[in-house]
Amino acid sequence: MQSRRVFSLMLLGAVAACASPGANLPLLPEVPISAYRIGPEDQLRVTVFNDPRLTGDFRVGDAGTIALPLIGTVRAAGLTTSEIERAVEKEMRDKNLFRDPSAAVQVITYRPVFVLGMVERGGQFPYQPGMTVLTAVAVAGGFNYRAIQDYVSVTRIGPDGRAMEYRAKRDSVVQPGDTITVFERRF
Repeated sequence: MQSRRVFSLMLLGAVAACASPGANLPLLPEVPISAYRIGPEDQLRVTVFNDPRLTGDFRVGDAGTIALPLIGTVRAAGLTTSEIERAVEKEMRDKNLFRDPSAAVQVITYRPVFVLGMVERGGQFPYQPGMTVLTAVAVAGGFNYRAIQDYVSVTRIGPDGRAMEYRAKRDSVVQPGDTITVFERRF
C-alpha cells in the first residue's frame, strides 16, 4: 500500500513536471480593430500646409508629447493621427500663426515589439500594422528546434500602465510595445 502511494506521488510529480510552461496564463484578449493610438517612441511626420518651418519629423517623448517649432508641446500619446492634426491646428489658431491652418500627421515609425526565448535571433523589431505572433517570430528568424510552437507569452502594458502577461496563439494580433516570449519544450 505504501509503495503504491509513493508510486502515485511520483507519477503525479512527473505529470506536473511535464506541464507546458505558460499553459496556466490567461488568454490574450482580442483587441477590436480601431484607429491606431500613438504612444511614446512613435515617430510622426507633421506637415503644415504652406509653412515648411513647422513641417518635420518628431518623436513622441516619454511624457507623451511632441515639441513643434513655434507651437510648443502638443499632447500625442493616446490620440489618433487625426486627433493630433486637430490639436496642432488648434494650437496654430490659438497662437495666431494662421487663420485657417491645415496640418497632416502620419506615423513614420511605430514602437517596436520585442521577441525573446526560443527563436533564432531574439531582440527588438519594428512593428507593422496587422502583425501577428507568427509574423513577429518570423522576423526574429523563426522558432528554433527547442521551441513550443503552438502558443507564446505576450506581455502587454495595460491602460492602467501595468504589465500583464498572457498566453497567445500563433495568429494573435500583437501591438506595438508587446514583448513576445517563446517557451522551451521540456522534452
